[in-house]
Amino acid sequence: MSETKIIERDPLYVVSPSTVSENTKRAGKLIVWSAFLLMVIIGTVQSLYSLEKINFGFSNWRPLLYSYILWAIAIGYSRVLIYGERGKRNLFIFPAVMFIISIVIFPMLFGLYISFTDWNLSSVDGRKFNGVDNFVQMMTDPYYWNALKNMIYYVLAVLVEFAIAFLLALLLNSQIKGRKFFRIAFLIPLMLSPVAVSWMVGKSMLEQRFGPVANLGRWLGWETPTFFSSPEIARLTMMCMDAWTFIPLMIIMLLAGLQALPKEVLEAAKVDGANKWTMFKNIIFPIMLPVSLTTLVIRIIFKLKLADIIIIVTAGGPGGATDSVTSFIVREYRDRSNVGYGTLLSFVYLILIIIFMTILIRFVNRWLQRAA
Repeated sequence: MSETKIIERDPLYVVSPSTVSENTKRAGKLIVWSAFLLMVIIGTVQSLYSLEKINFGFSNWRPLLYSYILWAIAIGYSRVLIYGERGKRNLFIFPAVMFIISIVIFPMLFGLYISFTDWNLSSVDGRKFNGVDNFVQMMTDPYYWNALKNMIYYVLAVLVEFAIAFLLALLLNSQIKGRKFFRIAFLIPLMLSPVAVSWMVGKSMLEQRFGPVANLGRWLGWETPTFFSSPEIARLTMMCMDAWTFIPLMIIMLLAGLQALPKEVLEAAKVDGANKWTMFKNIIFPIMLPVSLTTLVIRIIFKLKLADIIIIVTAGGPGGATDSVTSFIVREYRDRSNVGYGTLLSFVYLILIIIFMTILIRFVNRWLQRAA
């Protein structure tokens, strides 16, 4: 018979359960809630003082920072008092949580406050609270609503980009000559920054007088090859430039999915006499559906942030025909120095993105469940 060996555990790695009394738990809760209440009081007083609602307050927001640090220390100490040894383990992730709160929550609250103010950097009056005036201005701003309408066109263009990317991924996955060269060549636009693409293509190649594309258009019979004078042509040009930049990203994701397809299934379909279209419709595309939907969602996220190419090439022109919401907000900040109104537009656009992406992801999940 084999002897059973008893393995002794290192006592340094054994955490003994601790029993915390009810009085200690109450003391921990009292400490953390007292520190939080102090921070709320200081923040409220300073906010009312900044809005000139009260006559007393602090000269700056530094006391709020001190109260936040005190609240953070109180939370850490109260975790140990309330949960004992488990609270000590939680202290290892506590600094990261408080850091995220300080760089995300507080700036968002400050931005929310700014969105209800009239703050123009070119004005000598400074920041003034104006209630919902910025929201009323947004509802009656035709340029903002035109930018939202343009975003619909830009997002719908993703479907065309996906079709092109899928076709190119199929070609790069097949046994064609120079496959390695074409794989590298198609990745070149992705290696360039959108700013470089804007100057190289939008400002140079598509230049009306001396650009090579314009000269080619005149040689083909186009008398006035202008790519940014007509609203429709300018918007289509922006779509093409953005697609040329980001289609390689979609190709990479789709090509990775195609290379992961089960070879046995494809070979069995060939033995059964299935042609290429039948294999694509009944085998390749259904198996690639999760990868395809993921690619579409990621590309839409990038599309919702479209701004740099538009700002550099057309600055939203002609007449706001190429404006995206992001480029319009940037111009509100940069060109008009309208910080309050631009911040409100940013918050509204953020809410619209959250709603849209939530609906889209739920739709994608249901489609995947049905396909499975």
